[in-house]
This record gives sequence, C-alpha cells and structure tokens, in this order.
Amino acid sequence: MTNFNKSEYITIISERKKVVISVSSILYIVMEGKTAEIHLSDGKIYNTRMTFVALEAMLGDGFIKAHRGCIVSAMAIHEISDMIDLVNGEKLEYARRRKNNIIESLQTSRKRIIKGFDHDGVPDTEDQYHDYYRSFDEMPFAFTDIEMVFNEECEAVDWIFRYANEALARLEKLPLEKLIGQSFGTLFSNMDAKWLKGYERSTLYGETLELMDYSPEIDTHLKVICFPTFKGHCGCILFDVDKIWFEQHSEDSAKTLARYYAKLPNNK
Repeated sequence: MTNFNKSEYITIISERKKVVISVSSILYIVMEGKTAEIHLSDGKIYNTRMTFVALEAMLGDGFIKAHRGCIVSAMAIHEISDMIDLVNGEKLEYARRRKNNIIESLQTSRKRIIKGFDHDGVPDTEDQYHDYYRSFDEMPFAFTDIEMVFNEECEAVDWIFRYANEALARLEKLPLEKLIGQSFGTLFSNMDAKWLKGYERSTLYGETLELMDYSPEIDTHLKVICFPTFKGHCGCILFDVDKIWFEQHSEDSAKTLARYYAKLPNNK
C-alpha cells in the first residue's frame, strides 16, 4: 500500500460531529465558498469548514490540484483526457493550463512508489517462486503472480508471468513452460491493454479489485480478482465466466449482491 500521505487519517467536524476519515478513501475535495466537500470512494460526502490551504497541508503530496478549488487523490485518477476520469466513473474538470502539471504530479507520485519497490523478500528464481506458491499447483482455478512492467512515464505497459499453475496454462491455452518468465505482450501480439489499469492499481496502491471483461487474446470472457503480493507484483485468480454460476439461498444473498453492484461505477 502506498504511504505518501502525511497521515493515514484526518479528523474533521461535519454537521457538528467529529468524523475520522481514512485518507485512502478520499477521491477528491471541492471547495464551495468556505466549505470543503469531501467525496469518498463509498459515495459519502462530508462538508466541513476548512480552508483549501489547510486541507492541502493536511493531506500531503498524494493529492493533486485540479484547479484552485479542487484537489484529487492520485490514487483516484484513472486517466487524464479532456477531463480527469476517476476510477469510480466520475469526471472532474481541471484548469487547462494545469494539464501538464497534473500529469507530472501524477507521474511523480507513481515514481515515488515504484522507487520503493525493493527486492527484499522477492524470489530470485523460477524455482523460488514455485516453492512459494506450491500450494496453488493443483488448485482447480487459474492463478498467477505477475510482475508489472512500467515505462518512463510510470505507466504499466506489460507484465511478466513469475508463477502460474496448470489451470492458468489451460485458460491461456499455452504450455506452462512457455508462460513462466515471459511477458504477456510477447506471448500475445493482440494484447488488450485494458487489463493493465486494474493490475497497475493493485500493484501501486495495494487494492484488491475484481475485473470482468472479454479477453480477445484467448476468446474468453473472464472474471479476474487481482491483489498485491510482492512489491511491484500482483496476484491474479482468473475464471471463465461461462463456467461459474451464482446461487442464491436466502434474502441475504440478494442483499449481498446488491451491495456488490452498488460499487459499480455506473451506480455511483
């Protein structure tokens, strides 16, 4: 998990109550006059009387100034185009004159994290990776540990298979010995970069994510759960969605599913 914020939590007064907020849950903050609107990843919004300067000082350099009345978490940025596209589907306006500064600030925050990817505790050889993950060898689901490859702009551009089990080889339709130690882009010339954003977030920010999309490389609709493992790596559990089913046995199942779908970007 990234640790570039000054504090893991901030304390504010909202509606005359003291509220403790995890900094990692903050997407962005917008000033409305003398009131700061703090938007969180779970959809909650807290209003508090605080100056913009005080907020910037409290949050540290993990936040980027979009314009004079808005700061956004570097962790929350999916892409910068004509708008700042956030991971939850929202879009924020930014001052056009600040575009290069915003991009540079985002790269700087990512570079700081990547620079901290030391090799302590990371296996050195294929055998060491296999020893570490041996319990996954015979699992019925596909599993792999991948090492992310970043370019000079600190964007993930590929990944290398460091460990994979036989179920992963069957899913990828390649022999295991051809997967290990190879980059995905080398193996699949039609590599679809859409998976990179999720793997990048898991690797940089320590998030556990679920991705569901079509993989043209293997002509399969996939469900992928990715999570951080070693520094610079993430683990991925993959399922062919045509081979998994959802069973509902109680009202709680429906409630749980509703909570899950409420997290989708289009439902924010």
